[in-house]
Amino acid sequence: MGRVYNFSAGPAVLPEEVLKEAAAEMLDYNGTGMSVMEMSHRSKAYQEIIDTAEADLRELMNIPDNYKVLFLQGGASQQFAMIPMNLMKNKKADYIVTGQWAKKAYQEAKLFGDARAVASSEDKTYSYIPDCSDLDISEDADYVYICENNTIYGTKYKTLPNTKGKTLVADVSSCFLSEPVDVTKYGVIYGGVQKNIGPAGVVIVIIREDLITEDVLPGTPTMLRYKTHADNGSMYNTPPAYGIYICGKVFKWIKKMGGLQKMKELNEKKAKILYDYLDQSKLFKGTVVAKDRSLMNVPFVTGSEELDAKFVKEAKAAGFENLKGHRTVGGMRASIYNAMPIEGVEALVQFMKKFEEENA
Repeated sequence: MGRVYNFSAGPAVLPEEVLKEAAAEMLDYNGTGMSVMEMSHRSKAYQEIIDTAEADLRELMNIPDNYKVLFLQGGASQQFAMIPMNLMKNKKADYIVTGQWAKKAYQEAKLFGDARAVASSEDKTYSYIPDCSDLDISEDADYVYICENNTIYGTKYKTLPNTKGKTLVADVSSCFLSEPVDVTKYGVIYGGVQKNIGPAGVVIVIIREDLITEDVLPGTPTMLRYKTHADNGSMYNTPPAYGIYICGKVFKWIKKMGGLQKMKELNEKKAKILYDYLDQSKLFKGTVVAKDRSLMNVPFVTGSEELDAKFVKEAKAAGFENLKGHRTVGGMRASIYNAMPIEGVEALVQFMKKFEEENA
């Protein structure tokens, strides 16, 4: 059948040349006579893989020297607990709830201290980002938490919240490396890699060094302390070695493509093709307030559940995979991460036009 256009929200499309390179190295990585899957994480060859991956990520994101880069496991969801366990010194944190993942993080934090939702967009099915310019931030909040790009609902913060001097913690799982970022604005910036960077099983945490301390909540397991991983170069235990290797290849691919500024331009171009069509379509409409639209995840509906189902079915038959929306929103969702070629978005819009003519 050949390659389809895969619009999955994650695990998601990866650059074809990265997959081909990994395939070519599957049996013999770099003259070692073995696959990266089979290699000791304590070997010289593997140490070079993880060191190069970190160096390339630092270069891409312009990560300052006083931030550690950790390659961890447990996905973004494990960070929902790790963050309060490590950062909640005053047992207080403020959360901005703009979707299911921010809400889950907020509920998890309540297990460890006084977590407050200082703003939310739940009243309108998370279809917008609340005004965060003057929030009621607690005097003694340990941090302010956001999910920067909301995969399910297709919203994205265009301006970071005013945290009134408090540490900003951001889950960037679905917008990781999609545009330039000023790391210094965050205390912790983290994300699961399975949307925009690599295969599921790795979460990357970029954390300012002063936030990595022995002073964690009582009962915090060794494996859930940032210090454990920072002190051991992400090798306290066996890391998700093969996943990190693929992430490293994707970092190289992004560098080759021209870095994060170039990615942003490409992503804006791709998203514009789809949003422009949605804005003039009589059948399909986007579900997000225009100013808060994500470049990565584009949810849309016809207004009829039967037509939505028909569209998803016919799209699949035409080689457009994983367009069904999340069950909480219904309709459709096209995730158009870095690795989705512009041709994929153009082909999708052509298909939508044809569908609209036939079903108007």
